[in-house]
Amino acid sequence: MSYTKFGEILRILRIKHHEVMGDMAKVLETSLPFLSMVENGKKNVPSEWIDKITEHYGLTPNEVCALREAMEESRTCFKINAGSAGDTQRKVALKFARSFEKMDDETANKILQLLSGKG
Repeated sequence: MSYTKFGEILRILRIKHHEVMGDMAKVLETSLPFLSMVENGKKNVPSEWIDKITEHYGLTPNEVCALREAMEESRTCFKINAGSAGDTQRKVALKFARSFEKMDDETANKILQLLSGKG
C-alpha cells in the first residue's frame, strides 16, 4: 500500500503519541475512511487539519513547516487561477494539464529546470 509524505508524517505522529487512526480521526473531526484516503493520496488534505494537528500534537514551527510542505506535495488535484492570464499562458496551462499524466521523468525534470531558471 502506498501513502503520501503527509500520510507518513501522520503515522509517525500517531506512533509517537501512542494513538491509533481512530484517535486521530476524532481529533480531525473526520471519518476513518476519509483519513485513510488522505493518507494514501486519494483525497487532498483539508487545510484546516494543519491547525488541528499542530495544536493537538504541540508541533514546533519546523514541524509545522514540514507538515505544510508535505501537504502541498501530497495534493492530488491542483487549481490554476487563469483570471489574469494571457492567451499564451492559458494555452500553456491547458497543454500541460492534458499531457501531465503521460509525462516521463526526463521531461518533468526539464520543465522543473526551466521554471527554476536553470534551463
